[in-house]
Amino acid sequence: MFVLLVGACSVPGPGEAPDGVYDPNEAGNRKVHAFNQKLDQVLVRAAGKGLAEGASEGVQDNISTFANTFATPSYVVNQVLQGRPGRATQNALRFAINATLGFGGIADVASDLGLREDETDFGETLFVWGAPEGAYLELPVFGPSTERDAVGQFVDYFTNPLDYIIPTPERYIGTAATYVDKVASRGRHADTYDSVLYESADSYAQLRLIYLQNRRFELEGTTGQDTGYIDPDAIDTEGF
Repeated sequence: MFVLLVGACSVPGPGEAPDGVYDPNEAGNRKVHAFNQKLDQVLVRAAGKGLAEGASEGVQDNISTFANTFATPSYVVNQVLQGRPGRATQNALRFAINATLGFGGIADVASDLGLREDETDFGETLFVWGAPEGAYLELPVFGPSTERDAVGQFVDYFTNPLDYIIPTPERYIGTAATYVDKVASRGRHADTYDSVLYESADSYAQLRLIYLQNRRFELEGTTGQDTGYIDPDAIDTEGF
């Protein structure tokens, strides 16, 4: 299935497509966009505002940190596959510190020690391997994507080692925290989301442009040398 999905990543890429946007499935994507917009209106928007207003900023930060800690082993796997041992080591240290000194991952002690957050995914791994971006897609519930990133999202469901170590139902706590964090983020940035989804002349085209520009900028910014080497003497342990 993986080979078939990667093979489905079509060309032309951004350079050959008009205005850098390759969207041969626009008619279908717009239908999915309308569905996602309706879902946001009746469920996600209200839930996000409720979380943002009902939960303190500290609680929201704890949920976000726990979700990130749970996802970090997946980042390590992808960075190994990307040939970035320095970044993989940094994330492995972040996970070890936050999972222990951070009370099971709810406190970001690693950042206080100078180990910054370094997220990645299998879509980036495919980018590093040279897989083309493919056509733009809007996925039900998950929103904007590309063929390459859609493959990445699918594979990422299987790349977190914790899913194979932690027994059920405990392993679903991390997944639940991830979704709660995303909904809370929708509430915290309600004005920005609303301006794009409900105040744009063409919310589909606006969201597509924002996603493609941000994703390409994000990926191009990772093409340099692996600078994730950790100097033990540079870790700030003052106060610990």
